[in-house]
Amino acid sequence: MKVAVVVFPGSNCDRDMHYVFSDVFKLKTELVWHTDELPKNIDAIVLPGGFSYGDRLRAGVIAAHSPVISEIKKMAEKRMPILGVCNGFQILVEAGLLPGALLKNTSLTFMCKWTEIIVKNNKTPFTNKLKLNQRIPIAIANGEGRYYADKETLKLLKKNNQIVFTYAEEVNGASLDIAGICNKQRNVVGMMPHPERSAESIINPKNSKPASLIFESLLNTLGVA
Repeated sequence: MKVAVVVFPGSNCDRDMHYVFSDVFKLKTELVWHTDELPKNIDAIVLPGGFSYGDRLRAGVIAAHSPVISEIKKMAEKRMPILGVCNGFQILVEAGLLPGALLKNTSLTFMCKWTEIIVKNNKTPFTNKLKLNQRIPIAIANGEGRYYADKETLKLLKKNNQIVFTYAEEVNGASLDIAGICNKQRNVVGMMPHPERSAESIINPKNSKPASLIFESLLNTLGVA
């Protein structure tokens, strides 16, 4: 089993993500530059956090037109598990793989702290080892992390069970306190918090494990856990 971590100009969590998959969970993991073709033998794709293209114009909008995105869209149609974290979430939204938009935080400042999110959908490749309404201590670090969608889109997200995570507290003014969503097919998941910064209990201030279950869920999906 192999995971591709896509790297864009300005990605800064790519090596963190690679480390968690390869060293912590012992999965073959390959860093893939955004202009290169995806490896033929991959089983999942991850778009990591960072500041692709310096967040020029809008966070994620330039990266959403990178050559690799057309391949990622094809893999999404084939139901391959795809995870976008922070800037990766922004890219998935800008590429049209997930609905809504990511706006500046209501504080208009960059935030970097620990918070908690609540599991609202445990039927995705990245949440199947979690329990509904389970609270997960997790790190957040973003300036344009406020999820926004119009009323009709929010209705559809609730109707289709596409809200994957919500914040346990008011964090950045996100619509319905949304911290993560999925597509209708549930194989594409985007989330603003950073599970790769929270997966090991030694670096989690609450000495907590739940964030690691996001990665263990993927292993379970791929049949290696």
